[in-house]
Amino acid sequence: MTVTYLSKLKNPWALAKARNFLLFLFLIFSFESMASVILIPMDAEGQENHLKAYGITYWVLTKQQKVQWLLNYRGGSFLLPDGEVIRKECQIRGVSFEVLSDAQAEKVLDEISSPSRNQEAVILEKAPKIAVYSPKGNQPWDDAVTMVLTYAEIPYVTIYDEEVLDNKLALYDWLHLHHEDFTGQFGKFYGAYRAAPWYIESKKEAETLAQELGFSKVSEEKRAVALKIRNYVIGGGFMFAMCSATDSFDIALAAENVDICEPMFDGDPSDANYQGKLDYKNTFAFTNFILERNPLRYEFSSIDMTNKRRNVPRESDYFSLMEFSAKWDPVPTMLTQNHTTLVKGFMGQTTAFTRDQVKSTVMVLGENKLNGEARYLHGIKGKGFFTFYGGHDPEDYQHRVGDPKTELELHPTSPGYRLILNNVLFPAARKKKQKT
Repeated sequence: MTVTYLSKLKNPWALAKARNFLLFLFLIFSFESMASVILIPMDAEGQENHLKAYGITYWVLTKQQKVQWLLNYRGGSFLLPDGEVIRKECQIRGVSFEVLSDAQAEKVLDEISSPSRNQEAVILEKAPKIAVYSPKGNQPWDDAVTMVLTYAEIPYVTIYDEEVLDNKLALYDWLHLHHEDFTGQFGKFYGAYRAAPWYIESKKEAETLAQELGFSKVSEEKRAVALKIRNYVIGGGFMFAMCSATDSFDIALAAENVDICEPMFDGDPSDANYQGKLDYKNTFAFTNFILERNPLRYEFSSIDMTNKRRNVPRESDYFSLMEFSAKWDPVPTMLTQNHTTLVKGFMGQTTAFTRDQVKSTVMVLGENKLNGEARYLHGIKGKGFFTFYGGHDPEDYQHRVGDPKTELELHPTSPGYRLILNNVLFPAARKKKQKT
């Protein structure tokens, strides 16, 4: 038909104009057919390195480009803008990717938007600024969050008490609390490690720092730090804590005006009947817990399930992720994205949380039904959010003081570590009012 149409044109100028118009249409249609996006699959079959995939997504956000997080689609995949630079970066980091035409991507998004599918596309807009609350010196244990951030190539800044008390938290969108004791009892390591050089040195350093910051006792200084962090969250910050930083943080808040430390920790007796003076209204996640009074026991309170797990053999120690409505509850859905709903359990000073001591306002994202314990919690405090994750290292079942660190090159698809990185990207999501 085109040849017939052109052959009927007698005016050479009209003929040239018609040819140019057809060439223009050809180029337009060719461009549209070639326009494409990059899909980072996050299912078990499609992705070789789940952990570094988060790093690629974060890196794209730092380039002021938006990303779509496809909740419940192939394990929580990411849709990125196409470009040779991004393709090369995926190849360099060993991240699996697929190139989709615009038409293919539109079909995927149409399917996700269907009311019959428990899926949603969430827009990620800005790479969050990340701070890790951690002591400056070397500690005889490793931190899972700093290890996975380093492996995924996601940048972070290390801060500690000086920066927190100097109101520097406002500079950051996301805060991780390293393996920490906010009660001033030096991790309750006294019973087993009071003669160990590292314990003696770390205690001395903590006492010196507290005095330099104007406090007479470490417990008072740590309580002040906990209150600053509380205010950071209430003001709109995102906080993520693991292991002993979870329950010790809440205990410090509950004991705001109470001395719960024995003389070997702070040099003076604890308050009489301090258990009855706790104020559970001040806590983020836990209520009605009983403090461990014995300074020789490596335990803070009844919140932790570590010593209540005799019926949980290692070979069957898994916890299940809860399912939420992606369209109605995108926040908990983001935090539970994974390529499996069963995650291997792992121990820590605080391994898991006693279910009936979790506040009713807090969402349980992961649980071990066999033992009736909560492993993964999320809640809202003021304008901000917090997540508590039990255990120390998702790929080291029973990490002990002085054990070598986990080599994440051996665990690039770790479901347990994916939960940490879900929290890292969560603040990047375009704010959308929750419907429940």
